[in-house]
Amino acid sequence: MNAVNDMRHNFFNGLQQNLDGLREQGLFKPERVISSRQGSEVLSEDGRKLVNMCANNYLGLSGEEWMVQAARRATDQFGYGLSSVRFICGTQTVHKQLEKELAQFLGMEDCILYAAAFDANGGLFEPLFDEQDAIISDALNHASIIDGIRLCKAARYRYEHNNMADLEAQLQAASGKRHKIIVTDGVFSMDGTVAQLDKICNLADKYQALVMIDECHATGFMGRSGRGTHEHHDVMGRIDIITGTLGKALGGAMGGFTCAKKEVIETLRQKSRPYLFSNSLAPSIAGASIAVLQKLTQTTELRDRLHANTSYFRREIAKLGFSIKPGMHPVVPVMLYDAQLAQKYAQRMYELGILLSGFFYPVVPMGQARVRVQISAGHSIEQLDRALNAFVQTSRELGLPKKPGA
Repeated sequence: MNAVNDMRHNFFNGLQQNLDGLREQGLFKPERVISSRQGSEVLSEDGRKLVNMCANNYLGLSGEEWMVQAARRATDQFGYGLSSVRFICGTQTVHKQLEKELAQFLGMEDCILYAAAFDANGGLFEPLFDEQDAIISDALNHASIIDGIRLCKAARYRYEHNNMADLEAQLQAASGKRHKIIVTDGVFSMDGTVAQLDKICNLADKYQALVMIDECHATGFMGRSGRGTHEHHDVMGRIDIITGTLGKALGGAMGGFTCAKKEVIETLRQKSRPYLFSNSLAPSIAGASIAVLQKLTQTTELRDRLHANTSYFRREIAKLGFSIKPGMHPVVPVMLYDAQLAQKYAQRMYELGILLSGFFYPVVPMGQARVRVQISAGHSIEQLDRALNAFVQTSRELGLPKKPGA
């Protein structure tokens, strides 16, 4: 028994030492606990009001009362949950309606729901591709795409981030494969970079490849009517597979989806392991998501407000001299370059009433640490100005030039 106890002690002690090391290095990631609904302004657990600049709540819907009521109506009709997976006894009419409306909204033929977008990507590749095929993936694709590809036996090719010349080189290298698919985030969440889907689709046509995009940071607000990156680049109808989330712009709860041709979706229903072995999406989420899609189909008001807020914040923080990643997306990385500094900076902003997060390796490349600002349609100009003022004060207090690293 002593040997067993020593083994357990060594295991847990090793974990604690690693955690202590993260704290000593200033790299421990704290969880900021809020005691209110999600929104552009939230309450911390100690009762302070914080301007929320770090949620994926792009359209400001997460805490809206009409969303809560839509979820409540669905719960009243369909209950709390299904206690089962979809193919056993876990499919309700609300799930089928949401799948139909998502497919129509995105201009695709069919749709399948997952418990999370991570599952949508994790369960996509293995049922569709094998060792005869090739997957060509952007180097900065989301972790869920990377993990999904690892579960698949297809040959893997990686191209430099958003580099079309390297993408073409990888397509040429994969020329002997049966099927080829180019895989990319529509928008890259750490940088706010928008994939060059028009050029990607042209290369796909040239080399007879399929195209898959992850639209988690695009669905609902990118493009003229909010359909996504494929609408933004005018390539609707040229994308073969779209994965996305219900947990960001489309209400902010949880749940993922894949949209594609019916043959793809039916194959996933038969073989995709996260779909086959995870409980059905809660009816409340499905019902509320339907309400969101219906609202977004009727008006672009929220999308327009989001882009106006984004333009204002990007313009003003650039005027103040801060180093930001260029672009037009509501993800605005303020570059600090040093991991410990990013954590210290986020902590001071929190103390000043601004909620945001620091990011550093391995979430972003080495030497590219930053605090990431995320703009919402729910933000007021006053709230954005409070955040801008806090950036100025924090940099001054930490003795930084406005362009850290300069």
